[in-house]
Amino acid sequence: MAKFVKVEISKDLTDKIYEAIEAASSTGKLRKGVNETTKCIERGMAKMVILATDVTPEEVVMHLPVICNEKKVLCVEVPSKLELGKAAGLEVGTSSIAIEEVGDSKKLVDDIKRKLEGHAIQA
Repeated sequence: MAKFVKVEISKDLTDKIYEAIEAASSTGKLRKGVNETTKCIERGMAKMVILATDVTPEEVVMHLPVICNEKKVLCVEVPSKLELGKAAGLEVGTSSIAIEEVGDSKKLVDDIKRKLEGHAIQA
């Protein structure tokens, strides 16, 4: 069962998450922003969801881990919405990203999921 990962993620793993987003952005398909991410999860299309921890107010993204749990989608946090947006090819920050089609990031996404399985907790 996929769960929301609320643990300190190492810099290496954070970099790997950004790398997976960049690869999926160029060879797969991303949904950017809270509304698009929410729709992607609810439709059962999301392979992985990434949230920024510096979103204010945090209520903007609070529902995402809950629906990720319901749909059994891995949901992880990264420290910066600006870096998250940059990894997705945006010039501005974004609160959340859903990887809809992994493209060339499949190995990275699978590796991230494996590394985080032991750290997953219920949202």
